[in-house]
Amino acid sequence: MTRNNPQTREWQALSSDHHLAPFSDFKQLKEKGPRIITHANGVYLWDSEGNKILDGMAGLWCVAVGYGREELAEAASQQMRELPYYNLFFQTAHPPALELSKAIADIAPEGMNHVFFTGSGSEGNDTMLRMVRHYWAIKGQPSKKVIISRKNGYHGSTVAGASLGGMTYMHEQGDLPIPGIVHIAQPYWFGEGGDMSPEEFGVWAANQLEEKILEIGVDNVGAFIAEPIQGAGGVIVPPDSYWPRMKEILAKYDILFVADEVICGFGRTGEWFGTDYYGLKPHLMTIAKGLTSGYIPMGGLIVRDDVVAVLNEGGDFNHGFTYSGHPVAAAVALENIRILRDEKIIERVHDEAAPYLQKRLRELNDHPLVGEVRGVGLLGAIELVRDKATRKRYEGKGVGMICRQFCFDNGLIMRAVGDTMIIAPPLVISKDEIDELVTKARKCLDLTLNALQG
Repeated sequence: MTRNNPQTREWQALSSDHHLAPFSDFKQLKEKGPRIITHANGVYLWDSEGNKILDGMAGLWCVAVGYGREELAEAASQQMRELPYYNLFFQTAHPPALELSKAIADIAPEGMNHVFFTGSGSEGNDTMLRMVRHYWAIKGQPSKKVIISRKNGYHGSTVAGASLGGMTYMHEQGDLPIPGIVHIAQPYWFGEGGDMSPEEFGVWAANQLEEKILEIGVDNVGAFIAEPIQGAGGVIVPPDSYWPRMKEILAKYDILFVADEVICGFGRTGEWFGTDYYGLKPHLMTIAKGLTSGYIPMGGLIVRDDVVAVLNEGGDFNHGFTYSGHPVAAAVALENIRILRDEKIIERVHDEAAPYLQKRLRELNDHPLVGEVRGVGLLGAIELVRDKATRKRYEGKGVGMICRQFCFDNGLIMRAVGDTMIIAPPLVISKDEIDELVTKARKCLDLTLNALQG
């Protein structure tokens, strides 16, 4: 990419000399230099070279109400002047955290009226692990420690979060997963369904939970955690048969069900939560990202009333964070929820934006490189293949990364998960902007196919 702005080179030099970036090859990034994003508005970003980019990933799945909302900046500014910080330790509290707890309870599934605040989704899942084990210890069943998760699920990158997730490339660094966490198959029909129909595969994948519970022993299993739709794993939308069978299994055994709503929560599926979309009844729900539209870090764990009733009998819960329920983050989250509610953004996603996006995305099925298009709400995935009939990939070509680079160079951010391109634009995206997204995606698919054939 041509770089004409001297300040771009200055910022890249700072990156090279001082910054260690997340999920990056440090040496490669040092040689190449990062793209410098300088400002944003609505669904668009601008880099230091003046290029305008449609953000098809809402940052990292999080900028629900779009960039540039003055109301959120004003909420943060006002709270900083009034009470910039105080903690929730030592039997103290402050109005923003308490009011946010009530606001979240008002939109959460019935019977989920309590929230433990954290700084991120990763911290939320660390909290979940400790709370689940504490819960069973209070009930006199301390052996119920094992948490069952799914291969290729994502639950954060802290030690506990990365262990709960099923990303093997993360487990290879740092002797993970930690003890007491096991993984079962994911409901990824396109990649792993073989000769089974989607319906057959969905039931098979769900049955892996029951088999694992029986293998470990129900007296040793504390909880099962899952994203309603796997996000970072490649927008894995389960077959229609999957969650109904899962609900039967979860109702049968004495374990807790944890829904990781970090990506699906706050309107991404066209409902407030992914659990609403699928009719699930979790005991705990991890939240973050869309809670503040990414404007400021915040996460949490929503806990069902019957679980809280047990925790109330357990004395101190020896866990927390300096920034649990940070007043500025809480004020921004409160205003963000107000915007989502008062502007009926989630209703618009459900009624207009999501149906239109899914319709337009599926037009890409006719592209020679596309094996499947799938999605729910404002989540989408495009599978890149060599052969549509057999679902065979371009092995060893890094097709997803080739496509991602073409997207970057042509004013669109799509993310590559292996050879799957994924999108999750801001919830406020318009129909014209969806048209632009799909047009640019098709252009980049064409460029990718030409590169492979060249």
